[in-house]
Amino acid sequence: MKKEDIPQDKGYVNELSYAVDKDGKYTTEKSIGWEVKIKALDVAWGDIEKKVEAARQKVINNEASPVLYFMELKIMDIPIIAGYTGFWQWQVKRHLKPRVFEKLSSRKLEKYASVFEITIEELKNLRHTLLQNT
Repeated sequence: MKKEDIPQDKGYVNELSYAVDKDGKYTTEKSIGWEVKIKALDVAWGDIEKKVEAARQKVINNEASPVLYFMELKIMDIPIIAGYTGFWQWQVKRHLKPRVFEKLSSRKLEKYASVFEITIEELKNLRHTLLQNT
């Protein structure tokens, strides 16, 4: 892309782009946005918000454990959580079930709380907190 062709649409994305200058050499140029990229990001964030809300409802309805909610909120998936906690993926899947989650040891809860950057109390009391806020 030529330097003068770098998108400068109005938006909130400010990034560095590579371009070819008038001498044919690669250089960098700031771009204040590109409408297509901004719309794609808006759609992606909308999808994330829907997943978080769906997880929130499942926790409120006691269909899923707080692990699901924080997993969606932190934009993680089961393999990522397994990697950070040291649990097997099948264990993380089991911990998404409310009955299994309620029986987790403090040590296991601490691993989840650490990954999600919250306290054990916030993790354990999420359903109660969400019910109070509805």
